[in-house]
Amino acid sequence: METLLVLTNLPDLASARRLAQSLVEARVAACINILAPCESVFKWDGKLETGQEYPMLIKTTRESYAPLEAAIRASHPYELPEIIAVPVVAGLSDYLDWVASETSPLDQTGQ
Repeated sequence: METLLVLTNLPDLASARRLAQSLVEARVAACINILAPCESVFKWDGKLETGQEYPMLIKTTRESYAPLEAAIRASHPYELPEIIAVPVVAGLSDYLDWVASETSPLDQTGQ
């Protein structure tokens, strides 16, 4: 199962925490790191913009990417959220197995 690292940014810590918790609870992400705020510089509607954002590192699998993207888009406050997936080409196999396990659907017994 291919592991992905998905990147997105949120405008404040509260929304980052809400999104992270909902993604892990929905089993579309195994783990999410909310990083320290950073300054973003970009053009939007022809204007140069700056703003503080909270980057998020989301660990998931290719199989869980589509529902993960849909969940981010459904609850993200931005009109056009950054959602970028990068394939993980190497990593600790036990950790990558854990990511796959945590993003796999539960069976009927809840396990």
